[in-house]
Amino acid sequence: MAVEDEKSRFGLWIKDETLQKIEPLYKDDGCRTKSEFIEKAVNFYCEYLSAEGYRRYLPESVTSIIKGTLDGFEGRMASLLFKLAVETAMMMHVTAANNEIDEETLSALRGMCVEEVKRLYGRISFEDVVRFQKE
Repeated sequence: MAVEDEKSRFGLWIKDETLQKIEPLYKDDGCRTKSEFIEKAVNFYCEYLSAEGYRRYLPESVTSIIKGTLDGFEGRMASLLFKLAVETAMMMHVTAANNEIDEETLSALRGMCVEEVKRLYGRISFEDVVRFQKE
């Protein structure tokens, strides 16, 4: 056994409730013994408390949480954007089928809509459009 692998035996006083917490977890963590699990926990906690370990732990844990949250958010947004695109395509087809619009008018309308959406930060409502069209 190499010098760095040498282990020391010492008495450990631990609450029964803490041992009960360890029992179902140590095998799930890949540890062969409760002692190995406790050693890993102590090493983790020591690194967490040390300045270098604390900086290393925090970004990994925060990054992991943020990534999980963003992955779920990304999926929901992609689904909503797809549904919105389908509804928009349907509306465009219905509008194009019922109106005679020349290329010049269409181009001017696109420019006006881009400016309007920019000016309103995307907060355009159907009511606003109806009022504009009636004026």
